[in-house]
Amino acid sequence: MGGSAPRRDCHLPVETTSFVDRRSELAEGRELLARARLVTLTGPGGVGKTRLAGRIAARVGRAFPDGVRFVHLSGLHDPALVPLAVADALGLHDHSERPALDSLVERVRERRLLLVVDNCEHLATACAALAGALLRGTTGIRVLATSRHRLGLTEEHLMEVRPLPVPDPDGDLTAADGYPALALFADRAAAVVPGFRLTAANRSAVARLCRRLDGLPLAIELAAVRMRVLDVHQLLARLDDRYRLLTGGSPAVLPRHQTLRAAVDWSHELCDAREQAVWARLSVLAGSFDLAAAEAVCCGGGVAEGADVLEAVAGLVDKSVLCRETGPDGGLRYRLLDSLRHYGLERLREMPGEERAARVRHRDWVQQLAATCEREWFGPGQPGIVARLRADRDNIRAALDFSLTTPGEAHAGLRLAGTLWFHWHACGAPREGRYWLDRALDANPDPSPERARALWTAGLLAGCPEDLTRGRRRAEEARALARRLGDPAEAAHADYVIGVIRLFSDDIPGALAHFRAAVARGRAPGQHLSLLGLDHVELACALAFLGRADEAIEVCEEIRRMCAEHGEQWVLSYGERILALAHAVKGDGERAEAHAREALRLKLAVHDVVGIGLTLDLLARIAADRGAHRRAALVLGGADRAWTDVDRDRWGAACLNATRRAAEDRVREAIGAAAYRRAYDRGAALALPELAARVLDDTGDDTGLARPDGHPEEPPAATVRLTRREAQVAELVAEGLANQQIADRLVIARRTAEGHVERILSKLGFSNRSQIAAWVAAQR
Repeated sequence: MGGSAPRRDCHLPVETTSFVDRRSELAEGRELLARARLVTLTGPGGVGKTRLAGRIAARVGRAFPDGVRFVHLSGLHDPALVPLAVADALGLHDHSERPALDSLVERVRERRLLLVVDNCEHLATACAALAGALLRGTTGIRVLATSRHRLGLTEEHLMEVRPLPVPDPDGDLTAADGYPALALFADRAAAVVPGFRLTAANRSAVARLCRRLDGLPLAIELAAVRMRVLDVHQLLARLDDRYRLLTGGSPAVLPRHQTLRAAVDWSHELCDAREQAVWARLSVLAGSFDLAAAEAVCCGGGVAEGADVLEAVAGLVDKSVLCRETGPDGGLRYRLLDSLRHYGLERLREMPGEERAARVRHRDWVQQLAATCEREWFGPGQPGIVARLRADRDNIRAALDFSLTTPGEAHAGLRLAGTLWFHWHACGAPREGRYWLDRALDANPDPSPERARALWTAGLLAGCPEDLTRGRRRAEEARALARRLGDPAEAAHADYVIGVIRLFSDDIPGALAHFRAAVARGRAPGQHLSLLGLDHVELACALAFLGRADEAIEVCEEIRRMCAEHGEQWVLSYGERILALAHAVKGDGERAEAHAREALRLKLAVHDVVGIGLTLDLLARIAADRGAHRRAALVLGGADRAWTDVDRDRWGAACLNATRRAAEDRVREAIGAAAYRRAYDRGAALALPELAARVLDDTGDDTGLARPDGHPEEPPAATVRLTRREAQVAELVAEGLANQQIADRLVIARRTAEGHVERILSKLGFSNRSQIAAWVAAQR
């Protein structure tokens, strides 16, 4: 049962505009994170909480051996999805039946990382539960949250993000250029009026304008866009007129949320009718989106065709309503800031029937995208499909949620959840897939081909011992329903799921008979080629497990021909892995290793985390068979690290665990427990991409894995001597201390501590702090 997962792309968001200095807030945030495990940045909309959180996280990232992960919640509305979104950001692929939050905490219990959770206010209860569980259940995870309101936990440390300071416009302005609010206005104004800068003639007006806007960064940016048609003095005069109208002529200062609303209202009035319509309709899109999505959602009712949408999108980008960004697939995408998206949604709801119509168009576009990706999945475009669906995961969630919560739309939700079977299964989202499928099946009890599809997909996503029985029942129900409806494709798909569950339940002879019959029947009308290919894969797997290597190799060659004809990589990667297993069974270690490395290369190309774990297990066994015992132990350490993100027990399947146990037993016996542990810990300390790259570059020498330059890497303990101070610093790194904490403990400057850590990494040939910790443990 495969599981391709996209690369972990949930690191800090890329900044597309300059960041105006917030030195004091950056220092305060870093200090709070050094002594508190939950820090919440609070403040009104538009004040810059997200940008500040990203900057703080970037500054402290080196203190977290397992990195920084960023979770956007603005496009999420279902509290049940919060732990699943976090697991997705962390690259975890949970197959268990345990409560999602419990499973998440268990998987990250040993990690040391910073989790940035952005836009918590609309999901405050779920975010508080998440933070509380992580604080209680782990010791090395810290949470940096952004929210308009506190989360309400006793462990929470609040940091109010204030508007940018503004000088007194009637005071001495000789040093005013250093004020962040004025610097922000000047920077954004220069983007639309090249050459604009603060001068003695405009400084007072800019200061008065920024004060009128309460120093709110978003309001200042929106105002600066109008410099295309107005100078600063005209801009200030128009803004003053508008505020007098809003306050009935009273000079009273508007509350900050009203200030932002007034600035957004003003920007809305600056838009023409077409841009206003597109802004409102785009508000139903969640997260980021591309031009195709915008056109699908916005066309119709005054916005007649794609060219109109393109012009409107360009205008909204020019007016700073839309942000441009690069998607995971390298394509251009857009995003509405949260405050502007909510404003657009309010405008949309003022027009009767418009919101539902826009959401239906959005859902239909997601359905079309899913159907196109499914149709093209067995082909050369798999990596692009993975990246595309990854980029649109918030839109997928929004479309499913609309369908399953809106009267009359539930069947469309069932169809969409089932169409995405390959996404849930092959793109590393089994837990979320089961969530949506369960909801869709409950909402659609009547017999239909879509229900049959959803039933076997739910069975396919079973991946733990406690869920396999239910999964098989669902697949059998799907097969019976498909046969009753006369749908041979869905019956064949369900039959595959039944067979693979037999295989993972360790009924290998039964699975062999099952898949032999399936392959003999040939392709059913409409059967997806991926599932036909997997019928062959599981047949070859059962043959190899039963020691019938030559038959397995013959089936694998048929898989290779089928995949080569279509330029397919994912099914092919499993075929190469079974070829490696079959040659290992025959005792041909050299050919087994060659096929295993090819399998690993292909799995890296489609980011198949489950397949990478399976292949690393096999590579460890092959290395042990060939007498490269230390290398085998090192690869086992890396394999176990990879499996921790999925299921360290390999779903309890004896046929999978046997490969790993055989390698470990042989290595321990050959080199002893202590040497095994040292090599194992080195492998476990390597990040997955680094481990995989080194496996592919390995020279076969048993001194360890080769460096990327091809030279064998000797164990650091045998060749490296740290100074007394470096040894002290290494011990503190192993305790999980950040550089500032090390500096405080040893009474040295932070820069000195950083220098020691850099020298240790260089001496040992390591790239991250977790490797230092593993090395220290090995020395002990």
